[in-house]
Amino acid sequence: MASRVLWGSLSLLRLVWCLLPQTGYVHPDEFFQSPEVMAGDILGIEATRPWEFHPSSSCRTVVFPLLTSGSAFWLLRLWEELGLWPGPVSGYVLLVGPRLLLTALSFALDLAVYHLAPLWKAERWNALVLLSGSYVTLVFYTRTFSNAIEGLLFAWLLVLVSPHVAWSPAPKKPAPSPWWHSWLLGGIVAAGFFNRPTFLAFALVPILLWGICGATNTAFKSLAKEALGILPGATLTAAVFVAVDSWYFSSPSRSSTLVLTPANFLHYNLDPQNLARHGTHLRLTHLAVNGFLLFGMLHVQALQAGWQQLHVCLQAFAQMRFLSVLDARSLLSSPRSHLLLLYFMPLALLSAFSHQEARFLIPLLVPLVLLCSPQTQPVPCKGTLVLFNALGALFFGCLHQGGLVPGLEHLERVVHAPVLPSAPTHYTLLFTHTYMPPRHLLHLPGLGSPVEVVDMGGTEDRVLCQALNNFTRQPACQVAGGPWLCRLFVVTPGTTRPATEKCRFPLKSETLVFPHLTLEDPPALSSLLSGAWRDHLSLHILELGEKPDNVTENPLP
Repeated sequence: MASRVLWGSLSLLRLVWCLLPQTGYVHPDEFFQSPEVMAGDILGIEATRPWEFHPSSSCRTVVFPLLTSGSAFWLLRLWEELGLWPGPVSGYVLLVGPRLLLTALSFALDLAVYHLAPLWKAERWNALVLLSGSYVTLVFYTRTFSNAIEGLLFAWLLVLVSPHVAWSPAPKKPAPSPWWHSWLLGGIVAAGFFNRPTFLAFALVPILLWGICGATNTAFKSLAKEALGILPGATLTAAVFVAVDSWYFSSPSRSSTLVLTPANFLHYNLDPQNLARHGTHLRLTHLAVNGFLLFGMLHVQALQAGWQQLHVCLQAFAQMRFLSVLDARSLLSSPRSHLLLLYFMPLALLSAFSHQEARFLIPLLVPLVLLCSPQTQPVPCKGTLVLFNALGALFFGCLHQGGLVPGLEHLERVVHAPVLPSAPTHYTLLFTHTYMPPRHLLHLPGLGSPVEVVDMGGTEDRVLCQALNNFTRQPACQVAGGPWLCRLFVVTPGTTRPATEKCRFPLKSETLVFPHLTLEDPPALSSLLSGAWRDHLSLHILELGEKPDNVTENPLP
């Protein structure tokens, strides 16, 4: 009973925290692979289209962005047109709308674990508490990551294959499945492949186990017959994805051709030079770093269980005893060994690539919570798990780049504030040393916007000052004899604020958004122990004035 109450409380926390909303900015892909693109397409507001969604590259399918962010924005647009939405649409609505849909879909994970736990000899409510209490669920599965969609598809792939694969006390031939079962299985595999081709790494073990358990014997002909059963559903699903992508990426300047987004994705990512642009990592990063970063003690328990299983099997085969070999075979067919395969095989396959981000592993949460909640044992290290997930949720959900989204909300109010018709205003918003700002949260009109958003990235101090000089000398500004009142804002972390001071522009106003931590420019320990620690853990929004004529531009140190 206590586990059920705890699961319900954590589920409510998942929903409430989505609505607050979470301020942490985990990775630009959350915005630039779904809501940023769909906001421009459906709402017609200013947005940045990443290279993956240009017709010349087309590396990402548009189906899932249309179904998630697209459906949320389409519903919002419909309410606006019917006059059902009270007042103007705000950046908060544009942020929370797609997230709320993903949060609702995240409960499909809970439903999957509810069905899977008895089949894999896991304690159902302990597994559900581990799932809902993980910061991976609270942060990653409530956002518009393609990895979250990948995790949902992987979980329901396990739901389909587990009745045939999961362990039973007496070996017996599984009951024949209805014809649509294999079609649905093929459809999930194809949809996962189009969403992220890496889905095949997750689907390999479930499909192999399903084929082996469903085959009448281990002969190749019997296994091939089982594999052919999923082809109709996979083919039909792939045809739908190809048709939608070809329609979306078509343009008057291009001839009508079929667009195969997974092929373009693989062509790009199999080039080591392309992967190097996004960062290269050691092959053991997933195993030695990312697993601990995402799952903490659950990853430790999986490593311990995997080592014990490997040790027993190697010992049995080394002794070459008949009974020991039989024992090893029984170990390899146990639910524990299958769950270890479901966890470590995708991890090993993904480790073959040099670009390894932690979020690539979030689909492994479902087999991991099943592995770590056996029916015969209580969940160990409960206090450590609670502390780890609380810190992870606080860091990724609130602190990491945490001032950027609230800062955009503040700037949205500034640029949409009423102005005198006789004094039209032009705004320049310059972001430096932050993640890419999602422009759709400013809710700017697509054409004729008086707001210019400039992303300087991690630019050098000299380049920043040159850019500021150029922006303040625009001929349209009133100080240059033009008709526009020009306002210049610089958005920068507290740790890089001194770079703006070197440019010697007068400061008109300053707004601090707390908390904000950037790992690219982290604060020094001494600054955190000083009285100005809050300034270093904030995002600074500086409004700069025109540089006086008597200020000379000295070379920067």
